[in-house]
Amino acid sequence: MPLGLCLPLLLAAAPAASAPAKSAVQAGASTPKPVLTAADAVSVKMAIAAPGAKAVLVNIWASWCGPCREEFPDVLRLRNDLKSQGLRVILVSADFDDARKDAVEFLKEMGVDFPSFIKVGKDEEFMNGLAKEWTGVLPATLVYDGAGTLRDLREGKQSYATFRGMVEKVLQDGSARPGS
Repeated sequence: MPLGLCLPLLLAAAPAASAPAKSAVQAGASTPKPVLTAADAVSVKMAIAAPGAKAVLVNIWASWCGPCREEFPDVLRLRNDLKSQGLRVILVSADFDDARKDAVEFLKEMGVDFPSFIKVGKDEEFMNGLAKEWTGVLPATLVYDGAGTLRDLREGKQSYATFRGMVEKVLQDGSARPGS
């Protein structure tokens, strides 16, 4: 299902967004300057395959998506906890271009100070370019190994423990994803 068609389903099924965890901005840290770069699936795949990471977690979210906002602090916490072990986190906003300001504001509120992407192009091409198994449900979390091979895919809101388990499996065992 294309991302644009997911909105009614997500809004109907999603609980109201709770207040986000205390962000770096609220905690008194300097205001980050989020960088949000337009990217298609090819550009995101190039960032995934860039040298230097043992595992890459890609989180696809939207500023209007309650479950996306709820899990976001856990994605950032995981990045902080496992970055030194070789984790790279790539954030991709699925907001439409007219909501770019909302996406940047959300990243700023969350204290994101590293480059992130905003999806451009056709939904189906983007989804298939990252993972043919992805149905377009948001949030979506994909974990790749350091060689750029997809190792895990989860749709919908996930917990910190789930994210950590997905990434640690790739960091620790190096096994190939079934069917790859």
